[in-house]
Amino acid sequence: MAKPVFKEYSYTQTVLLPPSLDSLIAVNHPVRIVNDIVERIDLKLLTKTYAGGGTSSYHPKMMLKIMVYSYLTNVYSSRKMETAVRENIHFMWLSGMQTPDHNTINSFRGVRLKDTLKDIFTQIVQLLAEEGLVSLKEVYVDGTKIESAANRYTFVWGNSIKTNKEKIKKQIGELWQYAQKVAAEELAQPEPPTFDKIDAQKVEATIEKIEAALQDKQITKQVKQKLNYAKKNWPANLRRYEQQEQIMGARNSYSKTDPEATFMRMKEDHMLNGQLKPAYNVQVSSSDQFIVDYSIHQATTDTTTFVSHMEQHKEQYGTLPLEVTADAGYGSEQNLQYLEDNNVEGYVKYSYFDKEQSSLDNDKRPFSVDKLHYDQQKDCYYCPMGQAMQNIGTFIKTTAAGFEQRLTKYRAANCERCPLNGVCHKSKGNRVIEVNFNLNRLKTIAHQKLTSEKGIEHRKKRPWDVESVFGNIKSNHGFRRFLLRGKKKVAIEFGLLAIAQNLRKKAA
Repeated sequence: MAKPVFKEYSYTQTVLLPPSLDSLIAVNHPVRIVNDIVERIDLKLLTKTYAGGGTSSYHPKMMLKIMVYSYLTNVYSSRKMETAVRENIHFMWLSGMQTPDHNTINSFRGVRLKDTLKDIFTQIVQLLAEEGLVSLKEVYVDGTKIESAANRYTFVWGNSIKTNKEKIKKQIGELWQYAQKVAAEELAQPEPPTFDKIDAQKVEATIEKIEAALQDKQITKQVKQKLNYAKKNWPANLRRYEQQEQIMGARNSYSKTDPEATFMRMKEDHMLNGQLKPAYNVQVSSSDQFIVDYSIHQATTDTTTFVSHMEQHKEQYGTLPLEVTADAGYGSEQNLQYLEDNNVEGYVKYSYFDKEQSSLDNDKRPFSVDKLHYDQQKDCYYCPMGQAMQNIGTFIKTTAAGFEQRLTKYRAANCERCPLNGVCHKSKGNRVIEVNFNLNRLKTIAHQKLTSEKGIEHRKKRPWDVESVFGNIKSNHGFRRFLLRGKKKVAIEFGLLAIAQNLRKKAA
């Protein structure tokens, strides 16, 4: 049997010339792409965030390289970044053997990049476009929800505030009625307060009047306790509700530990039951799986985010894309009208588009409004029995996003004696339908585009283009929850993720 031979090994052996870090890194390694890209962009905005005087700071170019490469390699914690610049040869090469601590790294990410990262991201996308890797003319839009770093169980609900205010309104009304019975003369003047809309001052003043009126009266122990409780708690609660409503704005919820996060239903919840958690709605425009734009929203649905997302794209690149493809979550009248007004070719599904393609679904809704015949000359619809449905007026409806819709109503006659009564519609009395002619026109145009050869091609490409970006970030690279709190800091984190996604794709 041959004797084994081992290579010479001595961990205490020194070398005359230490090895170069550059020689230890492969020529095509992604760290070189990060270094090359950051060297090519203009960092004037970032440099301006540093005040003059005092001790020297780590160079922003070096700090940016470390930050981008950290997100590219799934290192999201500032403490892990601190360890990496001391132990990982790629980080050591990027930093030039400098070793910023986790406080410096975290400050750079949360403060220096707050108003500058978007400009850095835009420059990188433009460099990729110059290389022919990215198209700014054809984009695919979609959104995903990423959980906030906030506590999952400390929240404020808008409906809860409304319920509690209604309870206070009802109870103070009952106290006032009781006081009127016991002390009618004392409460005769001034006139009794109205409780249609209550606030802390009104409740406080009313309680004082009731207390003064009942001061020398024989009242039950329960009423005394209720009056004392009301005086102690109701005004303070109402002031708290007002503050909470101010923080909440147009939303219906927020987290106490991250007030800018909204509670949203998460698809990929670990309990697999779609729990509501504090999160942000992240909108992305992609091109061949490169991210060309991103925006952070507090809205729980994608519908109301589209216009602001597109306007941001216009602000960044000076123009809107020529073609935009999106799923049915964006197919509102406001969004379709926006694309038409700005001469953008929109391949955007509207609600029921997919169902319209199914003959089975058409059989399930034989009496829906879109199945009724419309006579344009007489301006009337005909019900399934052939009876005319007359125009009874047009009104304006304002959506939650502030968009005005023009709706026209048509009413049928003699529904009570109709043999289809109860099948044609479920409402009592004669059937009334609401028709949005502009939305119907936009849907017709959208249908023609979506079913065209180019539209079918875009619809096939959309899922693997933009949805795979989210899958790559969340599943392949394990980013499912933000580490920072607040909308601006969350935007920094996703901006770094977007840059990492693009450079990772370029390296591949």
